[in-house]
Amino acid sequence: MNQTKFFITTILLVVISVVSACKKESVTPTLKTSVIKDITYTSATSGGEITDNGGAPVTVRGICWSTSAKPTIADNSTNEGAGSGSFVCNMEDLTEGTTYYVRSYATNRAGVGYGDEITFKTTELAVATLTTVVITGITYTSGTSGGDITNDGGSEITSRGIAWSTSSNPTTESSHTSDGSGTGLFTSTLTDLIPGATYYARAYATNLTGTAYGNEVRFNTTAVVVPVLTTTAVTEVTTTTAKSGGNITDNGGGAITARGICLSISENPTTVDRVTVDGAGTGIYESSVADLTPGTTYYVRAYATNSAGTAYGNQVSFTTTAIVLPTLTTANVTDFTSETATSGGNITNDGGGIVTARGVCWSTTENPITTNSKTTDADGTGTFSSNLTGLTGGTTYYVRAYATNAAGTAYGNQVSFTTILIVLPTLTTADLSVITSISARSGGNISNTGGGAITAKGVCWSTSENPGTNDNLTVDAAGTATFVSNITGLTNGTVYYVRSYATNSAGTAYGNQLTFITPVTDIEGNVYKTAQIGTQVWMAENLKVTKLNDNTDIPVVPGNPEWMAMATPAYSWLSNNSANKNVYGAIYNWFAVNTGKLCPAGWHVGTDAEFNTMEIHLGISPADVNSWGFRGTDEGTELKGTTTWTAGGNGTNASGFNALAGGYRQWNDGSFPGVGVITYFWTASDDAANGNPTVGWYRRVDNNETRIHKGATEKEGGKYVRCMKD
Repeated sequence: MNQTKFFITTILLVVISVVSACKKESVTPTLKTSVIKDITYTSATSGGEITDNGGAPVTVRGICWSTSAKPTIADNSTNEGAGSGSFVCNMEDLTEGTTYYVRSYATNRAGVGYGDEITFKTTELAVATLTTVVITGITYTSGTSGGDITNDGGSEITSRGIAWSTSSNPTTESSHTSDGSGTGLFTSTLTDLIPGATYYARAYATNLTGTAYGNEVRFNTTAVVVPVLTTTAVTEVTTTTAKSGGNITDNGGGAITARGICLSISENPTTVDRVTVDGAGTGIYESSVADLTPGTTYYVRAYATNSAGTAYGNQVSFTTTAIVLPTLTTANVTDFTSETATSGGNITNDGGGIVTARGVCWSTTENPITTNSKTTDADGTGTFSSNLTGLTGGTTYYVRAYATNAAGTAYGNQVSFTTILIVLPTLTTADLSVITSISARSGGNISNTGGGAITAKGVCWSTSENPGTNDNLTVDAAGTATFVSNITGLTNGTVYYVRSYATNSAGTAYGNQLTFITPVTDIEGNVYKTAQIGTQVWMAENLKVTKLNDNTDIPVVPGNPEWMAMATPAYSWLSNNSANKNVYGAIYNWFAVNTGKLCPAGWHVGTDAEFNTMEIHLGISPADVNSWGFRGTDEGTELKGTTTWTAGGNGTNASGFNALAGGYRQWNDGSFPGVGVITYFWTASDDAANGNPTVGWYRRVDNNETRIHKGATEKEGGKYVRCMKD
């Protein structure tokens, strides 16, 4: 408890003491102003020292200034914070060459106290002071100078350099350099001057006040003279080209704008003569000339041009190589035929001139020249090949290669050869195939051309033997080897003779002769093979048409009673089975034959007399053909085919008639006996002349018989029919 009372008592004493202190009266601070230092044209330094705070803490202190006396803090001032003692202040943004009044100040609770007043004047600005350095290192287009800035005039030097002109008192509006900033010595390089000209130069320096110039100096650039050069010796001389050049050792003070060589067939050539243009600049350069005249002396000088003019080097001369005839050899002749050959040549030296023409020339006399037959091959040197054409077979030719340049035409060594003698080609005729009523196919194979080109080939045909190219023919593509020919425009059932042919310059040769007979087609489109027997052409198959050739239907009569009663045209199939049609054909009564319209147009059923003629051709005696029954010896075997006959009864078919064992149809009961052992063929003849009008004549061949049987039977009987070409 006693401690608490002590603490309260202490606090009361402190409060009383503070209140007493506050009741003591204070005054403004006492201070003095510092001397003005570091004066420039826009700034200065001052300050102050507070010797007495006036009994209260100093809260703000600084300096104040004005262009009027007694400046206060209401004018320009600084704030250097609180406290007593010395302080320093900077004045900024002053006006150059102006008088200012300055006082230090300090503030406490009693107010503002000011120090003594001091006056000063800011520095006045002026242009820089400088001199121009004498021009040295003078050339045609450049020189070296500079300046020495001894006083910046009170402000920073922001630009300096040299100004020059061909007129006096040059300024920075003239040509000038820019050489940094600051005072002291600097160096400047003057460029792009005109050779041999008078120039005026002054150093310059720029500060805030303006640009000042140093003293003017005068100098002259070196005058340009013509270059100094030599001519390079001429090298690589040919008939039309050469190389030279020059070496420019001194440009004479001016840029070399053109250089090269000039040449002429007269001495001391100049640029009005023939020249090369080889760039610009100094040093060594090379020049090439072309299109010179062979065997000619030329004079050459190098030249170089600058602004002072054109200078020439020493003269040199050379002589181009003279052109002589080329050197060449003739290639041996190879691959020669009756009309062509291959040769050529090798040009080993062009004689110094361009080979403008080359080839080979040939003749039947020795030492051919280009007015004889010749080839014209690509120009130039080296090896070339030539094709000789239009030659004659079996002939000796003389050949020489030739080459032409400006000096003339030269010839290689002579070679000779003899062309192959052309003979007729060798060929064979191709077998006939795809034979129709109006066309067939054949062709040929040319095994030897005879030494000449085949200019025509194909097949020729006629109804007479040994056809030639004056008869019907095909014209197939020229050339050799196998070819196919299509024969058209034929007539049905006709005997034709065919031979292949091939033509070369020796003439036309023929292959082996072949013969064929075209088949015949009936009104229904059935096609029948044919055979030539003597002078007659017969069908080699049985007729199977069901219409007359006027398109009238022939009745088919399968029934036996109906068949026996027919007195008008009728037919049936063997055993009434239509499957037999394509093997045996149709069986007809004689009334169908008697219509005269059973065969295709242009064909007819053979008469008894026409069968007699065929039999005589096969070997039956004319005295026996009109006999009844079996006649002759083996003529029946020649008529019979090689199939359908039983028990060894097949024939040889030597005649091509190809009779098959189709039996027949009986007239009195309509049956179909004799298949495999016998067959009958109607003739177009009956026996009415002998008082037997109800029967017709026939021919028969048997299985076990080699002869042909002749007889007559009732017209109601059924027999096979073979047609004969009219």
